[in-house]
Amino acid sequence: MEDKLVPVTSVASGMDQMFASDIHCLTIQVVNVCFVGSKENNHDWVLVDAGMPKSAERIKEAAAEIYGENSRPKAIILTHGHFDHVGAVEELVQEWDVPVYAHELEMPYLSGEKDYPEPDTSVEGGLVAKMSRMFPNEGIDLGEHVQSLPEDNTVPYMEGWKWVHTPGHTEGHVSLFREEDGALLAGDAFITVKQEDLVKVLTQKQEISGPPRYLTTDWDQAWKSVHRLRSLNPKLAVTGHGFPMTGENLKSNLEKLDNEFEQIAIPDHGRFVNRKE
Repeated sequence: MEDKLVPVTSVASGMDQMFASDIHCLTIQVVNVCFVGSKENNHDWVLVDAGMPKSAERIKEAAAEIYGENSRPKAIILTHGHFDHVGAVEELVQEWDVPVYAHELEMPYLSGEKDYPEPDTSVEGGLVAKMSRMFPNEGIDLGEHVQSLPEDNTVPYMEGWKWVHTPGHTEGHVSLFREEDGALLAGDAFITVKQEDLVKVLTQKQEISGPPRYLTTDWDQAWKSVHRLRSLNPKLAVTGHGFPMTGENLKSNLEKLDNEFEQIAIPDHGRFVNRKE
C-alpha cells in the first residue's frame, strides 16, 4: 500500500475520548482507533485498528499520553484491512514488535496475496464516494506478525471480549463485544456518520448509517451483520467512523437501522448493489 496522506479530515480529528474505564477512542482525520486497557496498568493494553496512512506518530503520542512513555500494546487487533484501518500498522509493528490479529478471511489482504476491490465511485451517496477513487485498495504484507483470531471467538489479551464475525463491508470483518458492560467496537459494520457525504463527514453530524458504501461489497451480509450486532443489545458502540453512541440513543438507532436497512444503508445504485425490483 502506498503510504500517502489521504486529503480528508473532520472537526473530530485529534480528539481523544474515554469511554468506560478502559476504552479510549482517538479520531485520526475521519477514522477512529481504540486503546483498550486501564491507565493504571500501562503494560496491559491493546490497540484496535491502526488509523490512516502516516498516522503512526500520532498513535504513539496518544499511547504515551494514556499509558506513559515507551509503553507498547500486547497486540494490535484489526477489525478489517482497509487502508483507513491499517494505515500505520506496518510502521507500528516494526517499532513495537507485537502480534497482529485479524479474521482468517482477511489474511490474504494482510499477507500481500490479494488487493481489495477498487472503491466504487459510481455508488450513490455523496462527494466522498466520488473522491474514493483516491483511496488505496492495495493489500499489505505483515509477514509473520499477523495471525488469525482464535476459533473460539476470544480476543487475545482482551479478557472478557469476544470477536463477532460481521462480514459485508469486507469478507473477514469483525466487531468486538464485551458482554459484561455491553461495550461494542463495531469497526465499519455500521457507523454513526454518513460517510459518503463530505459536509457530514467534515462536521461529524451524528446519524446511524450502514458501512461506507464505496467500499462495501456484499449488502446482504452487511444487513445480517447489523442484525447480529443489534441482537447483542450493546450499551456503548464505538464505530470506525463518527462519534460513539450509548444507551437508549444507540438502542433506538440500531433498531431503526436494522428495520430500515434497505432504505438507510443500501445505495440506490452501485457496482455491488443488487436491489430487488
